[in-house]
Amino acid sequence: MKKTIGHRGVDPKGETTYKKTTSSALKGAIQLGITHTVGSLSQKAERDVLMQDFYVVESIFFPSEGSNLTPAHHHGDFRFKTYAPIAFRYFRELFGIRPDDYLYSLCNDPLIELSNPGASGSIFYVTSDDEFIIKTVQHKEAEFLQKLLPGYFMNLNQNKRTLLPKFYGLYCVQAGGKNIRIVVMNNLLPCSVPMHLKYDLKGSTCKRRASPKEREKRVPTFKDLDFIQDMPEGIQLEPDNYNALSKTIQRDCLLLQSFKIMDYSLLVGIHNVDQACRERAGVVEGGGSEGAVTPDHRRPQAQKALYSTAMESIQGEAKGKGALETEDQWGGIPARNSKGERILVYIGIIDILQSYRFIKKIEHSWKALVHDGDTVSVHRPGFYAERFQRFMCNTVFKKARKFIKLQLFQRGIVHPKMTIQSSVTHSHVDPKTFIERESDIPPKLSSFKSSEIHHKSDPYPRLFCIINGLNVLFIHKC
Repeated sequence: MKKTIGHRGVDPKGETTYKKTTSSALKGAIQLGITHTVGSLSQKAERDVLMQDFYVVESIFFPSEGSNLTPAHHHGDFRFKTYAPIAFRYFRELFGIRPDDYLYSLCNDPLIELSNPGASGSIFYVTSDDEFIIKTVQHKEAEFLQKLLPGYFMNLNQNKRTLLPKFYGLYCVQAGGKNIRIVVMNNLLPCSVPMHLKYDLKGSTCKRRASPKEREKRVPTFKDLDFIQDMPEGIQLEPDNYNALSKTIQRDCLLLQSFKIMDYSLLVGIHNVDQACRERAGVVEGGGSEGAVTPDHRRPQAQKALYSTAMESIQGEAKGKGALETEDQWGGIPARNSKGERILVYIGIIDILQSYRFIKKIEHSWKALVHDGDTVSVHRPGFYAERFQRFMCNTVFKKARKFIKLQLFQRGIVHPKMTIQSSVTHSHVDPKTFIERESDIPPKLSSFKSSEIHHKSDPYPRLFCIINGLNVLFIHKC
């Protein structure tokens, strides 16, 4: 039975189509077109980006029998357009993507169609090295991105610390009388790192719950109300990471508001490190491969693009390339859930190509009549940005609670006015073995011993503790 969502459909043979062009033909056209445009661009001299470069469109015809400029192929005649090639070359260089790496990632191996594309009606492809995502976009979205390019250029020069999508190319395949526009972006959720939870968050609570059909998927994409229900304590970040993330979200929201952009989301993927360890242990016990680190037995590779991982996006620091040996180096932001389990968080702002046009104003007015106007997802850009920022920084992400200290308070062992003494010189225990910061306290209490230490100079007793084999000295705050 033929199914259609937007322009995406399925033909009688079961193959995905977009505007009646089969996915295999579209993938072939994309790879042929990008191979040609990147090759021809390499022959042009390097120079500064000029204002007119943002509006250039280059076009090349690919007849199936081939031509002096193009190879023969079996996909049917098509035309390939490249938007702002000089400008996008600069963007790629800014992120450290060399032309040969870009070509190798996109064109050396077959593109992989994502089986869970969502309800937008778009088709998503991922490169075999996990580096890039290719997404089909509507005419209005492509047009809006073209208008954004000068401001996008200015923002990237000022601020590489951003969760906004990294756009590496905008193209159009003309086939069968239809225009199929595609954009190449960074891949937020690497396939080689298993995501145990996934959320699409807007900061809205109006009907923001995953549908029953979505929940049937192996890894559903949950929404705002699901997050509030599943993770009421939020995602616990170390103070430095929380502050960096909050500042990044604040800057990105300000930029999006200035462009009158709204209805964007924060895509959150969560890899549970402790759960993955348990799963791997189960695989080994069951006779599986001891070297398995992920379900497909692949060890994640360092991404080619700079500033592309979640940690780099909030720190603005590019890491070196090479194999990643530990999960802490897989690019996710280290955090804890309410159980104290170690998690890696992969995040990015998506769907930014929505401007607050007339149709959105009508949509908001209609929804506001039926629901509370402040809770619907479609809202004026300023309000939307403020609500988005408030939800992400207050509900989704929180500064790490000190789980151990809380448990000790609840048991009446440690008084609320006690804090850790960071400089220990008078104890009979080696000072180097002491925990000096609350952030270093383990999140789960597995073993505990304590004894009071009295000093003449201090009316309050000090509390010497051994927590999970680590030494801690609590003193009263002044």
